[in-house]
Amino acid sequence: MTATFQHWGLTYEWSWFIATIAGILLIALPLMLAVAMIIYADRKIWAAIALRRGPNVVGPWGLLQSFADGLKVFLKETIIPTSANKGLFLIAPIVTFTTALIVWAVIPFDAGVVLADVNVGLLYVLAASSLGVYGVIVAGWASNSKYPFFSALRAAAQMVSYEVSIGFVLITVVLWSGTFNLSSIVLQQQGHVLGLLNGFGFNPLLFPMAVVFLISSMAETFRTPFDLVEAESELVAGHQTEYSSMSFALFWLGEYGNVILMCVLNATLFWGGWLPPLNIDLIPWFDIPGIVWLFIKMSVFFFIFSWVKATVPRYRYDQLMRLGWKIFLPLSLIFVVIVSGWLMLTRYGAAA
Repeated sequence: MTATFQHWGLTYEWSWFIATIAGILLIALPLMLAVAMIIYADRKIWAAIALRRGPNVVGPWGLLQSFADGLKVFLKETIIPTSANKGLFLIAPIVTFTTALIVWAVIPFDAGVVLADVNVGLLYVLAASSLGVYGVIVAGWASNSKYPFFSALRAAAQMVSYEVSIGFVLITVVLWSGTFNLSSIVLQQQGHVLGLLNGFGFNPLLFPMAVVFLISSMAETFRTPFDLVEAESELVAGHQTEYSSMSFALFWLGEYGNVILMCVLNATLFWGGWLPPLNIDLIPWFDIPGIVWLFIKMSVFFFIFSWVKATVPRYRYDQLMRLGWKIFLPLSLIFVVIVSGWLMLTRYGAAA
């Protein structure tokens, strides 16, 4: 894109700047539209599982319900509690929303279609996504109310617990692919199993890690059954209790932006990203654009997220911590040893 603007007579500096801004908008604007549609899809899936209709009044089939809800919160008054820390109170939703957006800079949508194809893309994802908890913690503390504060404490403990196991899961992916670059990780998955299946998830040694990553990603995004941060029966609305208007909406945008991100990461790291599931030319798989395959895989994972939310009861907090520290952490550590040992015997042992 930079070369295109240079061809139009602009200097390299201005061409790079405009191309970067255009790339950001090409990701951010469709993402905001996707969040609106994904909230609608979420409600429709819950309704179908509970044998209800779901949104069906605003627009055809209720498609405009999310936009009506957005307009409603936009027109409401922003209320700040008198005893709250005003500056931090307003910054917290901005932090949550911003950290949900910046991770998308390194997500590859197709071969070569990525805003920043950096060599440490996976490390960037891990670092940037972990910043999201600060929005929740700051919101809970700045509200100067007991329920949001309890929510902030829970969020901090929950994020730390599951990020540790996610880190070890990602180590197995890096060991097998030999790179931190997300585009290269996707290409390493082409024909990974018997030359026919595209995806690390089809590998018996990495499939358990794909399951651990899927469940941990639900915990990272505070989805049911791990929504202890917003447990309405205990904490009203958690860290969002004192928020209204667009500050409340920013939390929702950030939350669902993170959900979409985790769905895309599941598809990218374990199920071939933009690649079709089968690596055969008999079927015209490769004629379908890669971004379509990525969208299909993301939709499958989002359906799993919604399905779990509609059917699985909420964990107790001790169960949540036990799953993270006593099951996922030892399991991921064991598989780091198994995967590295297998690679030493087969790949690097053969090279020696």
